[in-house]
Amino acid sequence: MTYLKDFRERIQNNDYPGFLKIWEEYCYGDQPDGEEIIAILESVRGSELAKSFGVHVERILPLWRELKDPSHIQGVLRLIFDLQTTNSESLADLGNEYLKNQYSEDPLLGEKLKLIGLRGREKFQSAIRNFELLTHFKKGNFVFHTAGWGTGELIDVSLVREEVSIEFEYVLGIQHFSFEKSFKTLLPLPKDHFYSRRFGNPDSLEKEGRANPGELIRLLLRDLGPKTAAEIKEELCDLVIPTDEWNRWWQAARAKIKKDTMIQSPKELKDPFKLRTEEVPHEVALHKALEAKPSVQATIQMVYTFLRDFPETLKNLEFRTSLAARMKEITTQETLSDAQQLQMFFILEDLHIQVGAELSNAIQKLQSVPDIIRSMDIVGFQKRALQHIRKLRKDWKEIYIDLLFSVDSNLLRDFLLAELDTSETKTDLKQKLNTLLIHPLSYPEVFVWYFQKIILPKCKLPFADHEGHNDFFEGLLILLDHLEKKPQHRDLAKKIFGLIVANRYKIVRDIFQHASQDEIKEYLLLATKCNSMADHDIKILHSLAEVVHPSLARLRKDKDQPSAEENILWATQESYRTTQQKIQHIATVETVQNAKEIETARAHGDLRENAEFKAALEKRDRLQSELKSLSDQLAKARILSAEDVNIEEVGIGTIVHCQDSKGEHIQFTLLGPWDANPEERVVSIQSKLAQAMKGRAINEKFEFQGEKFTIIDIDNYFDQKR
Repeated sequence: MTYLKDFRERIQNNDYPGFLKIWEEYCYGDQPDGEEIIAILESVRGSELAKSFGVHVERILPLWRELKDPSHIQGVLRLIFDLQTTNSESLADLGNEYLKNQYSEDPLLGEKLKLIGLRGREKFQSAIRNFELLTHFKKGNFVFHTAGWGTGELIDVSLVREEVSIEFEYVLGIQHFSFEKSFKTLLPLPKDHFYSRRFGNPDSLEKEGRANPGELIRLLLRDLGPKTAAEIKEELCDLVIPTDEWNRWWQAARAKIKKDTMIQSPKELKDPFKLRTEEVPHEVALHKALEAKPSVQATIQMVYTFLRDFPETLKNLEFRTSLAARMKEITTQETLSDAQQLQMFFILEDLHIQVGAELSNAIQKLQSVPDIIRSMDIVGFQKRALQHIRKLRKDWKEIYIDLLFSVDSNLLRDFLLAELDTSETKTDLKQKLNTLLIHPLSYPEVFVWYFQKIILPKCKLPFADHEGHNDFFEGLLILLDHLEKKPQHRDLAKKIFGLIVANRYKIVRDIFQHASQDEIKEYLLLATKCNSMADHDIKILHSLAEVVHPSLARLRKDKDQPSAEENILWATQESYRTTQQKIQHIATVETVQNAKEIETARAHGDLRENAEFKAALEKRDRLQSELKSLSDQLAKARILSAEDVNIEEVGIGTIVHCQDSKGEHIQFTLLGPWDANPEERVVSIQSKLAQAMKGRAINEKFEFQGEKFTIIDIDNYFDQKR
């Protein structure tokens, strides 16, 4: 199709003179290509050039007469009549002659020629297409409505009234169409067309789809053309396959589609599945892809995926030998990285090539092993490399420990965790996991992953006891508060909130059952700082807390008078000013905007079913609650000054220099809750960590989350600021 690209380029640029020039040249050709002519005419039919082109389309007739394939002859002539605007005598003669030859046994031929305008030689644009539609008008046949009514089944046909009665997919009741209206909006559908079967007998189509998903997808692609996974779901989900069964069905269907030699699967999710014109064996498809000389990394991914999906191809000795030769050639390249070389060895092993000695030698010589493992894209190969490392290297434990927090795949983390959860390495594993409690913000994804592990029933991992659950839950709330402020972690914050509220707050109920009253108070305080927690959620947490510790109800209602020191909320000048500005913004901007939102939502009517109105009211409650809370805190706030800081012992405004059990130096700054920033190790004086070290002097020790620290120096926060 050498001309098609040029034609489409001019159509896209609306270059009518350029298009017409190529058309003149094309019509003087002597080797007609039926498919190309149809593609050209289809392209122009849907463009702005169609109307002007109508007086020139007949110039293709000499080439049309040279066509041999009946489907090409019919397809080109149909499009000529669709586009023509001359309604010439010669074209009318051609149309009459063609239809009389094709439908000579049709008893209604004369009547139909009259209805499409050919008998009277009046306006007969689209005459061939309209004749085919009239011939298709039989009770029980199917049509497609181009203006959105979907598939329809013909209930009645009347040539006397020139009318059809149709029951449509998306419109209630039987609809009556004149022939003239039908010509403009209806397309004939064969009975075996996907849409016909979906509308006429969906149960049969569902049964076929369950028995042979590949055949159903072939049918869909044959009749509807290339479709993405999302578009396939739109055509099948609920209409053929029930919604609640879709995910399971699609997984099974995808596995079979991959092995279907008539279906071309996409490389990217956004790309469509396509139906091939002829079968392409999997081995041929792979060799063709490799002939394009992809990069080493792309080759590794391509061959790995192929061998995983089509292991039966290895029974073909000729194919296996040929592929192994290609892979061996790649391994001789000097530009291979260590990670690529290892993966090529694994592929050669899968191709039954002996590389044991070379692989072992390569594993033992590796430097910066964690970096090499992380640079691999294929989890299966990462696991295989780690298994060899465990067998061949003495430093395997250090490598596994290093990778536990630094790999991206949860599947690989699961593997590493299982390998380290043994009597030999459990102490090292627990020490590593303890860093999650000390620095939860350093590894947010890992923290959430491990929290989900330890709350599973009968879990025997470190920190899977009640005390561990409590400590990790506190860290989870701290993490939620932090992640809500980070747009890049919005999905992870949603996941944490979902964990907390799932199954009617089951996790919360389980943890509260084994938490002390002071611990629950801390959880409630942390929860109020999380924007994800609406007033409704906070009330539920309080109710669950009061079930376990009824005295908390009295504390909540009566608010025992705190001591003078406890009543102070310390703040720096900057955080005090920021809080004032936040209060002013809520009172003067957000509240006003919310009032407008309520009025707008109220105008939509039916307040019982008005989701926008309910959301706006909930937002009003949250703003009022936040405004009251911040105002109450501001009333208790006291601006911290250098004179308030006592460096003789740990307290508000001090910078505490500590040394952990490994001898590593860690620095903490103790300020009020408004100034807390765990990323910078600025902790609230009200936090458990601050309380653990509060009042201690230089050289004194304290313990937090199972880790022992020694205080080696204390500075004044304001001295550092100067």
